[in-house]
Amino acid sequence: MILLNRGTNILTNRTMTEHIIKVWFAAGRIYIKTDKDNVLSRPLEAFPLLMDASEAQRLRFEIGLYADDIHWPDIDEDISIDSFYETEEPDYGNDTALVIKQHPGIDLNSVASRAGIHKTLLQKYIYGIKKPSAERFGKIVNALTEG
Repeated sequence: MILLNRGTNILTNRTMTEHIIKVWFAAGRIYIKTDKDNVLSRPLEAFPLLMDASEAQRLRFEIGLYADDIHWPDIDEDISIDSFYETEEPDYGNDTALVIKQHPGIDLNSVASRAGIHKTLLQKYIYGIKKPSAERFGKIVNALTEG
């Protein structure tokens, strides 16, 4: 994270005055409570490593030294408080999801590798949290037909 004068994050232009005090999971989401009494949540689809993790792995986390991030050592995942201000929700009707559904049982690691991307990014495309460019979508389709 790049900080400017007295804790302004240049990525969000938001003063870093809010701190995480509580983390929990419910109904397919991760929730945090801040010291400003705000409750924020994100769908687990936004964090594929957490989504794939066991409940025990999800519950083994550490709130960072400055209380602006969470770390899961078992799965090597780090999430910043800024991630909770993003608004994308899952969209399972997106083009990538529809193409993947045509190949049941496909190994996502192999598809991602052939497409030249990380599996978690492919999962975000499938969940509709992120949208691939036309070129990237073409690489995913080609990777599916190669396998």
